Amino acid sequence: MIKVSDNVYSVGVIDRDVRMFHGYFTPIGTTYNSFLVLDEKVTLIDFVKEKFTEEFLKNIEEVLRGRTIDYIICNHVEPDHSGALPTVTAKYPNAMVYGTANCQKELKAYYPNAQYNFTVVKSGDTLNTGKYHFSFIPMPMVHWPDSMSTYLQEAKILFSNDAFGQHTGTGELSDTDKGLERLLDRAGDYYANIVLPFGMQVTKLIEAVSAFDIQIICPSHGVIITKYISEIVQKYISWSKNETDEKRVLIVYDTMWGTTEKLAEKLQKEYTDKGFQVEAVNLTKQHYSYAMSRALEAKYIFVGSPTLNNTMLPSVMAFLTYMKGLKPKGRIGKAFGSYGWSGESINQINDLLASCGFEMQEPLKAVWNI
Repeated sequence: MIKVSDNVYSVGVIDRDVRMFHGYFTPIGTTYNSFLVLDEKVTLIDFVKEKFTEEFLKNIEEVLRGRTIDYIICNHVEPDHSGALPTVTAKYPNAMVYGTANCQKELKAYYPNAQYNFTVVKSGDTLNTGKYHFSFIPMPMVHWPDSMSTYLQEAKILFSNDAFGQHTGTGELSDTDKGLERLLDRAGDYYANIVLPFGMQVTKLIEAVSAFDIQIICPSHGVIITKYISEIVQKYISWSKNETDEKRVLIVYDTMWGTTEKLAEKLQKEYTDKGFQVEAVNLTKQHYSYAMSRALEAKYIFVGSPTLNNTMLPSVMAFLTYMKGLKPKGRIGKAFGSYGWSGESINQINDLLASCGFEMQEPLKAVWNI
């Protein structure tokens, strides 16, 4: 239990063991954040993953001290945020659940046997709990149809759900513990691997919340943001527009007997000598989601593989199909690779990059060795 501000408490949990989230590698775990707001009526905002329900209930009871929950705001149905719902609503059967129409539909699908009362809310609706007022901001497809943020007017807190989130399960509580660079790194990792396809929807969310005076952002994953609100909002604006660094190159590759790696090193030297900032990611050593994180602000994305069994190496195929689903825009691509006799991998990589809408450079090829 952590006090966020007067009468607002964080009652979520840390998951130090989770290592994969939608194909996104999470080496330091994550948090499932939930919040209690004490007023004449008590409001719970979001739940946690089902396996942490017992710990979650203990956190809630520590804050309630014998009181009950009157209202539950469900910002997002995804099971890491709603898994404890059946148990919590059974324990507090008189609590009214608030969420979007899509939230209501999806909760019924996930928890058909759960019993609870539900009120559908839309943009502009408010909830009065005594001296406090909550405003609801639906944000469909950031990153599910049901997604919503909630603003607590008097405390100037935005409960942003997955927006502004970070997968950080290290026990850090706020951005003052983390520092700006680490906050933006983790938030960028999350954006690149989860939110990137939904730039238009993120833009609408930023426009909607800009009407509010926000002093605290409480996302559903990661640290609470108090010090660097303007910085992370500006980054979200930039990322939502697919803005990139014109002098940044990302080289992603795997190699079999070293020739494709030599090509990667050749490209790295060529562009470094031209004054570019170049990073090379070997997919044998790094997960493809790490490479995707590094792609977030790179203007140039070069991908290489040798040919094996008439195609590219599986790690490279995984990266390319993963990246295609995340829909980065406005990039310049290049395929490279080595082969001995057939060489299909280079053209296949070229075609996949082109299918992402990249402006393509001529491929770079090597036969056997360079």
